[in-house]
Amino acid sequence: MKMEDRLRSLASGSSAEPSQTAREAAISAAMTAFEKAGEEKKPAATQGSGFAGRLISSATRNWSDFMTRNRLATSTALATVLIVPLAGYLTWTVTGQQSPLEITSEIGRDIAGPEAEPEAKKDKQADAPKEQEVAVIAQAPLADVAQPQVHAAPPAGTLFRGLAKTASERQTRSFSMDGALAQKPASSLPSPIPFPNPDRDRAAAPENRDRIQAVSDNPLKIVKEEPVSTFSADVDTASYSLMRRALNEGRLPDPESVRVEELVNYFPYDWQGPDSAETPFKANVTVMPTPWNKDTQILHIAVKGYDIKAAQRPQANLVFLLDVSGSMNAPDKLPLLKSAFKLLIDKLQPEDTVSIVTYAGNAGTVLEPTKASEKARIIAAMDALEPGGSTAGASGIEEAYRLAERAFVKGGVNRVMLATDGDFNVGPMDDASLKRLIEKKRESGVFLSVFGFGEGNYNDQLMQVLAQNGNGVAAYIDTLAEAEKTLVQEAGSSLFPIASDVKFQIEFNPARVAEYRQIGFETRALKREDFNNDKIDAGDIGSGHSVTAIYEIVPVGSAAVSVSDLRYGEKPAEPANASSEIAFVKMRAKRPGEVKSELTEMAVTDGNVLPALNEAPEDVRFSLAVAAFGQKLRKTQAVSDYGYDAIGEMASQSRGSDPFGYRAEFLKLVRLAGALDR
Repeated sequence: MKMEDRLRSLASGSSAEPSQTAREAAISAAMTAFEKAGEEKKPAATQGSGFAGRLISSATRNWSDFMTRNRLATSTALATVLIVPLAGYLTWTVTGQQSPLEITSEIGRDIAGPEAEPEAKKDKQADAPKEQEVAVIAQAPLADVAQPQVHAAPPAGTLFRGLAKTASERQTRSFSMDGALAQKPASSLPSPIPFPNPDRDRAAAPENRDRIQAVSDNPLKIVKEEPVSTFSADVDTASYSLMRRALNEGRLPDPESVRVEELVNYFPYDWQGPDSAETPFKANVTVMPTPWNKDTQILHIAVKGYDIKAAQRPQANLVFLLDVSGSMNAPDKLPLLKSAFKLLIDKLQPEDTVSIVTYAGNAGTVLEPTKASEKARIIAAMDALEPGGSTAGASGIEEAYRLAERAFVKGGVNRVMLATDGDFNVGPMDDASLKRLIEKKRESGVFLSVFGFGEGNYNDQLMQVLAQNGNGVAAYIDTLAEAEKTLVQEAGSSLFPIASDVKFQIEFNPARVAEYRQIGFETRALKREDFNNDKIDAGDIGSGHSVTAIYEIVPVGSAAVSVSDLRYGEKPAEPANASSEIAFVKMRAKRPGEVKSELTEMAVTDGNVLPALNEAPEDVRFSLAVAAFGQKLRKTQAVSDYGYDAIGEMASQSRGSDPFGYRAEFLKLVRLAGALDR
């Protein structure tokens, strides 16, 4: 029969259905032979490089078993071969790579093992069938295998970023053909580039160990029960910088970190000061309507210190106590610290003395007492500082005081200047012991100021305690501009005191004032009997420094009176001039080096009252806007109905002279807070 006739006969007939058992047996035999042939071609791997061989063999065996068990395998095998490489290509395209197959020889060495011979690797790659390549790719997630080095760099601004992990931290993952996730030991495979994951990123973020002292707002006081308010002067500004940093980072500050008096006293004001050093300071008092409550009034007390001229400035003996521990290894910590103190060095006079002590694990003297005229030597010592080690803050303070006492200047300024992120985590002393040490050293005439840097482990609570008990200031430096303000523009007020142990006491006339509350100064409250006790420490006022204190008072008969008179209470005796006196202000302070304080008094009368807020000086109104803002951030109930827009408007209308832009910056912060506090 001719071939054409045979073909027509076959086409017209029907063939028998093939046996399924025979079909599966044939496929199994073919795959077994295929695997055996691959094993024979594979060269023997050197010790430690068997990972690639095991991976290919396992993949082939799993592929064979899967196809034998699954009747659909034969119909999907071709699709698998086509789709998996296509998915790999698409993944590389999304991540910005231009050629998924341009893999360097380094990656080949990673896959084969660290000790594989190059020639053996080339032979293996040349002989391996395409099905083996597909099996290897299919065995691991694309996110893991799509990370090798490529000749084409990813485009600028790509969404993905590599992880800086050591080889011991890496894990490769593979999926077996039945879908189970198998974990393999760490190898030289490159780390996968993670997709953005907000929940994971928040969990992996460094723990914030900032410590802030929790203090409640001053309560409303009834004058008939508590007519006297006593507190210590405070010229610290750290809270303002902490608040500013938070808002600039797009978050509202912790209400506990906001100390209203530090916000108010952050700004320079043009208060009238004393005419000579014989009068250390002068008080300016104003009474006016309250911006946020029409039924109350504001008692505004502004004290200005005498401004020492440069020619009158005493010689300074300064010890820089610098934290160089490992926690200071951040751009806003040690690098900013060094730049900040260089600004101060430029401000010093040639006869001033500078020493440098560092602490990290152990305290060490970097620079013995050196005249400021040797500026290059001092700056070279600063430049050599590097972060590392733990934080032995207690031993550092002791060494700094030792150097300060060694170079002590009688009649001059002797001060330790501590710069740290506040992490005193190593040392024999707890916070209470450090406080006692600083109190003891204060009696020798060596004072302590504290300058904070960075965030994440900033101990604001301890910094406040150290500065208050060291007769110094506590400032927080978050930018070089803040360093310039604190250490250059305000160097006189920060370094050179004109009065120490400055205390205020205000007595309210119950015939005129029913209730009052002090705005701020919660951490500076004193007992009534502390005012006349010269052994009780209080704050200092530096050259040209100003202190502003604000009270909200409720006049007798006002609708804002919250407590009714007692039915059986005794009527208090009316003091002299009760009809005109609203309050009586007392101030106590010691001249530098003196042990006995001097008393200054003044009555607050109707002559100090302004009928309208807009009649108050610009500085008074601006300080009230700052006080309202601080209370708003603290969630104080009294200003709950007073909005950020009203605060901004009052500040804008009273901005006045602003040569350094501090008030313009404040207006921006008010707008930021208003946008965030929704």
